[in-house]
Order: sequence, then structure tokens, then C-alpha cells
Amino acid sequence: MYKRILLKLSGEALKGSDTKHILDVDYLQSIVKVIKKIHDDGIEVCVVIGAGNIWRGKVADRIGIDRVPADYMGMLGTVINAVATSSALAKIGVESVVLSAVPEIEGVTHAYDKNLAKSALNCNKVVFLAGGTGKPFFTTDTAATLRAIELDCDAILMAKNGVDGVYSDDPRVNPKAEFLKDLTYDEILERNLAVMDRSAVELIKDKDIDIRVFNMANLDNFEKVVLGEDIGTTCHRKGK
Repeated sequence: MYKRILLKLSGEALKGSDTKHILDVDYLQSIVKVIKKIHDDGIEVCVVIGAGNIWRGKVADRIGIDRVPADYMGMLGTVINAVATSSALAKIGVESVVLSAVPEIEGVTHAYDKNLAKSALNCNKVVFLAGGTGKPFFTTDTAATLRAIELDCDAILMAKNGVDGVYSDDPRVNPKAEFLKDLTYDEILERNLAVMDRSAVELIKDKDIDIRVFNMANLDNFEKVVLGEDIGTTCHRKGK
């Protein structure tokens, strides 16, 4: 169904149930096997990973770190996660490259450049997009949307923990929340639905890029979505 996708992963999910370490080895191995399956299906894969397992803004507030340095700490956290996942992917025979919007680390990451990213995708490499946008005040939602647009992705895959897609309210709090199977970006904005940051939705609302939201509890769902199975919620531009 899709030729090129951007997979947005939660950094917090990489921690799994382990509260002592920032990365759960079993989960990391499971997620790279998922990426390999998608890659082996002939689909070009970009990956954006958050940093919630390493650093969260609310901690900065508590200890008095200003927003700008706190945001840069989060960007560095995404680099750590991207490098770890890229290395785990190499162990199972899939080539990848880590491109970062923050200064490159010689021998580890390269500076983000959209032409370099497209070239790597065309050479059958998975592309990790780390460092957010490289600027403070922007979340990984905005970074994922921006990179998906720049790299001509067909879809952004957003796997959620504990929910099957988008609801009218948080179903874990409100048992009467309505499951929403199909949404336009205008509807997301009008109803103020918590799919991703509002600024990210504004950025993508007129683009021909789907956002697929589904439950990450079953890791097979990743491959099912990219191969066309109608699971979760599909978000798209008006009139598509």
C-alpha cells in the first residue's frame, strides 16, 4: 500500500517495563525485527524516535532547567535511541544510517540533509532521523511531520500503547469514548483530538500523506498496516 513510510516510535516504549535501564533489550530486538520485516517487503523506511525513556521536559521544570537547554537535552536523547536502534538493526543484517539535526558525531551520525536521506533510502538503507528539528520549542511530532514531507513519505505510522487508534476522548479514562476509524486533518483540528501536536497537524493538513494510528501491543500490526490491512485509524487530508 505504501512505498515509503516514516515510523514514529515512542522513546518511552523502548524502556519497556524495566524501570532500571533506558532500553529494554527484548523490546529493542522485537522492534528491529519489525523494521526488518517491513524493509524486506520492499518498503522504504524512515524512523523518528522520541526520548521519553531518557529525558522528559517535566523533569526539567522540577529541577529548574530552562526550556531551551532542556529541549536540546531531549534532542540528544533521540540521538542515543537512534544509534542504539540502528546498531541493533545492523546485528540482523539491515543497513541503516543515522542522520541528526544536531551536530554530527564523527563515525556515528551524519548531519541531516534531505538529499543524503533520499539517497540512502534509494540505496535500500533504513534512515534514522534524530535530533528533532534541531531547534528548541518543537516536539518529535513536528519533526516527524516535517521529515515526512521533505522525504516524500506516503504515510506516518504512529503506534500507540494501550489504544487501538484515535478516540473522541481517552478510552482509558472515559469508557464511553467513541472510536474514530477515519478522520481528516481538518476534523482533528476542529475537534482538538490528541493525535499529535496541533502545529504538526497544521503542517501536514494539505499534504497527501496519511497518518496511521494503531495499537503497538501486537507488533505484527506494523506490517499489516503497510501492506494495506485496514486496522486502527487513518488520518488524511480533506477530499482524499
